[in-house]
Amino acid sequence: MTVRVDHTTTSGTFSLDGQTFDVDNNVWVLGDDNECVVIDAPHDATAILDLVGDRRVTAILLTHGHDDHVSAVGSLWDATGAAIHLHPADRMLWDRVYSDVGPDEDLADGQVIAAGGTDVSVIHTPGHSPGSVCFHVPSLGTLFTGDTLFQGGPGATGRSFSDFATIIDSIRDRLFTLPPETVVRTGHGDPTTVGAEAPHLQEWIDRGF
Repeated sequence: MTVRVDHTTTSGTFSLDGQTFDVDNNVWVLGDDNECVVIDAPHDATAILDLVGDRRVTAILLTHGHDDHVSAVGSLWDATGAAIHLHPADRMLWDRVYSDVGPDEDLADGQVIAAGGTDVSVIHTPGHSPGSVCFHVPSLGTLFTGDTLFQGGPGATGRSFSDFATIIDSIRDRLFTLPPETVVRTGHGDPTTVGAEAPHLQEWIDRGF
């Protein structure tokens, strides 16, 4: 059965350090006609469930714990019962949204998760947040980067729990080692490829963001 990636965009807010911003977030659903995983659960569980359709959700995989990426997790879990996966280094961010309940499973670097007929490899990429991860799907030549890597540069590091030097190390050492044709599906904005972004690494270092 064919494995595919489905996509929608949801809108809401992101709040940290006493500031709130309007944001549009990408939602990615990976799987076949029977089973799938949801990658990030921002803002609107109904929109995510519409994308899932009648498939069984086997896992909710979170790229990191910022509130705009987890705000619909509770409702999505209520509807599907799928285990919620988050890297433990982002638990302090999770606790700001869900102080009375924790994720079901800890993500770990190198972990492999089954997803509707294919395998997803977890790559720990701290910098945007301590527990940021990317999800690599070698069979599809695709990489879900959350807010670690975007078209045009790294994710923001000017807020609490983030660090520019760390995100640069993560991108250079963990992501730009992947094949250049790897499709990068981001947490916000348009997709890109590893090959399109890698030549600009020094530019990002020089500008400092």
